[in-house]
Formats: sequence, C-alpha cells, structure tokens
Amino acid sequence: MGRAFEYRKARKMKRWGNMARVFTKLGKEITIAAKSGGGDPDTNPRLRALMATAKKENMPKDNVDRAIKKALSKDFTDYKEVNFEGYAPHGIAIFVETATDNNTRTVANIRSYFNKFGGSLGTSGSLEFLFDHKCTFHVKKKEGVELDELELELIDFGVDELYEEEDEIVLYGEFAQNSAIQKYLEENGFEITSSEFVRIPQDTKTLTPEQMESVNKLIEKIEEDEDVQNVFHNMAEPEEE
Repeated sequence: MGRAFEYRKARKMKRWGNMARVFTKLGKEITIAAKSGGGDPDTNPRLRALMATAKKENMPKDNVDRAIKKALSKDFTDYKEVNFEGYAPHGIAIFVETATDNNTRTVANIRSYFNKFGGSLGTSGSLEFLFDHKCTFHVKKKEGVELDELELELIDFGVDELYEEEDEIVLYGEFAQNSAIQKYLEENGFEITSSEFVRIPQDTKTLTPEQMESVNKLIEKIEEDEDVQNVFHNMAEPEEE
C-alpha cells in the first residue's frame, strides 16, 4: 500500500463535514459538469460519475436535478474554479480549491482567513508541485475479477494504486487519465459508486498536538466558506493510539 492508501485512510469520513456541506459541494460539481458537458448523463461521463457519487452520499434526486437545471439556465454564467496556495503556521502547505460566482469576495475571504490564523497566502502555482493531482474511483467488486490482474490491466490507463476496501475496489490514477480510466471501467462492466479528484502530498510534516491544533483552526475556517470545495495540506495525521 502506498501514499494514496494512507491518505485515504486518514481522510475517510473526515473532511466533508456534515450532510449539508456534502450536498453543497456535490451540487456545485454537478452544475460545473453539466455546464461544460451538457445535462444528459448518458453523453456526459463526468456528470454520470458525479451522479453516482451523489447517490452513494444519499443526496436527494431533487438536489441533483436542481444542480443540472441551474447549469442549463440561460441566466447562469458558470462557477469559476480558482485555486489558492499558502502556508499555515509551522510551515504547513495548504492548497485550496474553490468554485465561485464572485471571485472578488472569495479572494478577500481566503486572504483574511490566512492572515487571521497566522498563515500567509502565496502566489498561484507556488505550492502546487508539493502535491500529486490524482483521480480516484470507487467501484463495486465484480465476480471473478482478480485484483492483481485488474491492476496490471489498468497500469496502461494511468492507474498507479489499487486496493480493496470492504465490498469495493478503490483505485487512484493520474488526473489527466480520468476520462480514460472511467471509460475502461464502464466498458468492462464495473459499477462506479463514486469518483473525485484529490491532491496527495508528496511528503508530510509531523507537528506536535498544539501545533496541529493551530493549523486545524485555519483549515476548518477555510472549509466553512461556501465557495470552498476542497482543502489539501501536507500535515501528517496523528498516529492512532
């Protein structure tokens, strides 16, 4: 098991917060996907995968339909996807992904969070190299499929890690290969239950509990912002007792 597995284990059930937060985040992703690729999941692979994720997260169908309808409305321009990079206290790198309809507001808010909680906002692209941008899929296990054979098959499609988790197979691949991986899975009869994009730190930094608390205050404040979709960092998770 590599870094992706450790990352997944640490983040599981942690960073999406309560149900309303999950639905807001997914709703925006669905709207963005429908705006760029159309509102028909049969012809829009990204939308199709997000709808599967919404189903897994028990997001009401009305919410999904509303997010698609919003994208197709002639009055809706689109969310702008903007990334922010900076340092939290104690040299922890923070990467923030947002989807906003008011960039001026979002920039001002993110800057204020970094300033208030002892961090510093950097320039765009300054910390991106510290993280590997990956796509990840959860698929239902399929009868007669050996994990080792599937992994060998998927290496050619950009998958670099694959493992079992309960009744599912979880796989990580290169961000740019997302469409090719999804196409392979669908054409070979795998049911995708969820997918997302993640940024995995290449190295992590260990802090004391007190230092971690100050970093987490900043991360939590950023995550509360309605424009924020994801927050990634390179702080090592505390070891389980």
